[in-house]
Formats: sequence, C-alpha cells, structure tokens
Amino acid sequence: MGAMNHGLTRLAELPVSLRLIREIHHRLMQGVRGGTRDPGEFRTSQNWIGAPGSTITSASFIPPPPHELTQALGDLERFIHDPAPMPYLIKVGLIHAQFETIHPFLDGNGRVGRLLITFLLCERDILKRPLLYLSDYLKRHRLDYYELLQNIRDSGDWEAWIKFFLRGVFEVAQAAARTARAVVSLREQHRSRLLSELGRGASPAVGLLEFLYQQPIVSVQMVQQRTGLSFSNANGLVGRLVDLGIMREITGGRRNRRFSYEPYLALFGEGEDLSPA
Repeated sequence: MGAMNHGLTRLAELPVSLRLIREIHHRLMQGVRGGTRDPGEFRTSQNWIGAPGSTITSASFIPPPPHELTQALGDLERFIHDPAPMPYLIKVGLIHAQFETIHPFLDGNGRVGRLLITFLLCERDILKRPLLYLSDYLKRHRLDYYELLQNIRDSGDWEAWIKFFLRGVFEVAQAAARTARAVVSLREQHRSRLLSELGRGASPAVGLLEFLYQQPIVSVQMVQQRTGLSFSNANGLVGRLVDLGIMREITGGRRNRRFSYEPYLALFGEGEDLSPA
C-alpha cells in the first residue's frame, strides 16, 4: 500500500506523468522481489516476455528496444494529457495496454500498470477513493488478459481488449458497491454492540472502532496515541474488543503485539496478488 498511498498523495501536486510513474515504481520496488533492478529508472537494456526460462529468441513478446523508449513513453504521456474527447474508461484501457506493451522497467511493469489504472481514475475524480481494484479480475482471467494484450500487438485487436477491460470495470464496481454496503452494515452492527455491551463506558470503544476503519491493524501504543488514554487503559480497551470478537491479536507474542479488525479486513478478501509481469 505504500506505493498506492504515495501516488495518491502526489496527485495533489503532480499529474499522472512519466515522473510520477517513476516515483511509484521506486516506492513499489523497495524491499520486494526485483527491487534491486533499477527501481525508479526506465530500462536501458532489452527485456522480453515469455515463459520462465525463455530467452529473447523464444519470447512470446519483445517490447521496444531501449533506444525507442523515449519516443514511445513521450507519445504515451502526450496521449494521457490529450484533451480530445474520448470516453475516459476507454482511454484508461488504452493507456494500460500501451504501458504494458512498452514495458519500460526491468521488473514491476504489471504492478505499476495496475496502479496506473487507479491513479488515472482518481485524478479525474471518477473515483473519490481507490476502491476499484481490477487486480482480482485480472488474476481470475489471467490467460485472457495476457492473450488479449498480445492480440493487440499481433493484429491490432483493440476492440476485444476494451470489451474485456470494461467488463472488468463493471464487475469490480458491482463488487465494490456490495462491499461498501457490507462495511456500512458492519459498522452499525459493531457500534450498536459496543453501546449495548459497554453502556456508559462505550465512548472510548466507539472512538477506537472509528479509528479501525482508517487503520485496521494497530498496536496498543497506536491506540494510546489516538485516544489519549494511559497505556494501561488503552491495553484494557483493546482487550475488551478482543473479548467481544471485534479485534484479534495476530502476532502471537508478548511484546510488540498487533491487533487486527478482522471482520472488516475479511470483507476485502485476499487483496492484490497478481503475478508480477
């Protein structure tokens, strides 16, 4: 989430651009697989796409050579900011496909390309919050996703790709709406339970519950800072929510314990987990 949060913060002062894309890649690759492969820098060597162990001669797709990257990326940036009328979801689909075709980094192109979808939608206020995650849809339809991108490169079949992309947006938007309704229901259910179970002492617990919707994994120290309670009282407050089944200790230790708002996190499933093309 660090790359996502960084990008959303930067959008307040920097438009979606090659500069922002490089910043996101640098943040994304910190401490992950491939993180030593020029984070935040466009590649200066040839890469290719294919099965594990494939070589450039057996690759299924070879992106533009390094000496063509400047032109290709410049064209992409100009298209992003082109004011010519176009349905914006279609434009986002075109941008994502072209970014993945250019494949400008040595690693992490798939992850950056998926984040790019969210940033483009948030920049235009189509999304007020980054709640439209296409990664699960692309994961479930992984073979179709790669095949349709390749069909663009081989035969210029943009129409099939755009239909696939828009169907994904629709499905994910419907799922997001269901999740949003479930979050509202859970919030009211747990708020009512705290008021019923704790009576006059419910106020700090309700305040903590509201905080958990911003930060669903916390330590006692974080709760102490948020509520202004003493450490002992903050620890007791967390213990009450654990006893009620609202929170769960997830570290298993006696020090540096972390507690999760598990019923809330469960509404979002497993999250981002698409293979890092």
